[in-house]
Amino acid sequence: MSDPVTIIMIEDDEGHARLIERNIRRSGVNNEIVPFTNGTAAVDYLFGKDGTAVERKGQALLILLDLNLPDMTGIDILKRVKENKFLKSTPVVVLTTTDDSQEIKRCYELGCNVYITKPVNYESFANAIRQLGLFFSVIQVPPAAI
Repeated sequence: MSDPVTIIMIEDDEGHARLIERNIRRSGVNNEIVPFTNGTAAVDYLFGKDGTAVERKGQALLILLDLNLPDMTGIDILKRVKENKFLKSTPVVVLTTTDDSQEIKRCYELGCNVYITKPVNYESFANAIRQLGLFFSVIQVPPAAI
């Protein structure tokens, strides 16, 4: 039996963060969710004091990443995660309002696993997150490289 997956949610909009967590829970996912409202705190957590991410070694993580953060871009975080030897196999789900085709292409080229544009309508957004939660309940996530 593998360790439970920890969901790292990097989302600066508190309303969106609450909606995401509530609807992931409604879909039956009870994994720990570690929320961050800015990129700096998330990067500090993911990469640790020495910046290598060795502290995450062996942990099963899944990152929910907004691209539009107040202090850095989600693209920068995605790039750092996918270039890191310990974190590169961590699934990254980009969940953002940005629906620009070039941005979507760039995220996939950098290694994002899923790109979801947040629906503007509340009920559509809630439904999309519940479906994402169902997806989380069946996917297999590798531990950070050992």
